[in-house]
Amino acid sequence: MNFNFKHEWIETNIGLMAVLTMLAISVGGLVEIAPLFFIDKTIEKVDGVRPYTPLELRGRDIYQREGCYLCHSQMIRPFRDEKLRYGHYSLAAESQYDHPFQWGSKRTGPDLARVGGKYSNEWHVQHLTAPRSMVPESVMPNYPWLKATPLDISDITDRMKALRKVGVPYSLTDAEYKANVAKFGETVAKELHIPNAQQSLIEQANFGNYDGDRSGISEMDALVAYLQVLGTMVDFSKYKDDAFINDR
Repeated sequence: MNFNFKHEWIETNIGLMAVLTMLAISVGGLVEIAPLFFIDKTIEKVDGVRPYTPLELRGRDIYQREGCYLCHSQMIRPFRDEKLRYGHYSLAAESQYDHPFQWGSKRTGPDLARVGGKYSNEWHVQHLTAPRSMVPESVMPNYPWLKATPLDISDITDRMKALRKVGVPYSLTDAEYKANVAKFGETVAKELHIPNAQQSLIEQANFGNYDGDRSGISEMDALVAYLQVLGTMVDFSKYKDDAFINDR
């Protein structure tokens, strides 16, 4: 009875309730955040992970614009059924250059973390244009305008500069470029060099011809380029994951 009285008194005292609420939030926040200051690094080193090329980056922007993340996750959990369907569980390092990350919380469609190379470019183009022509039970909307819409590359350097400010190693200076050469190799470093952005984008789009039409570069080119790189940066044959797979 005495406890109930005190509980009621706290709930009816707005000032005290606010103070105690903030105290509870502060303690919870400290418990979550404080340990991070005592960890040398929170992202494991994984060979192969790199920032997106200019074309892949524009494709990712379109992926977000069209709301693809609302129905497709990019997070494979460490469970046997997940591995059997999608492949190796997702590593934190794979998302280190994603701002924001695309882990998602809902799967109306399948997880896309390892979709790169699983289907041909032609399959993706047809699936995005008319999903039910490839997957009859699909509830995905049609996106026919992607192939008909020229890709806007006028602001690609600004997009890369914005990501550079939050830690993505796109280079602007010669020193940064040389650091990327040492870290990613010269071929990748050239694609990550902001002054080369438009030319790199055009070269990758023309070489890959992702939408099957060489008359121009479309939004479909960019989106398919993005989808085709997902899950392909890391050679998972080097990593043994059986010990981490939960059978339950």
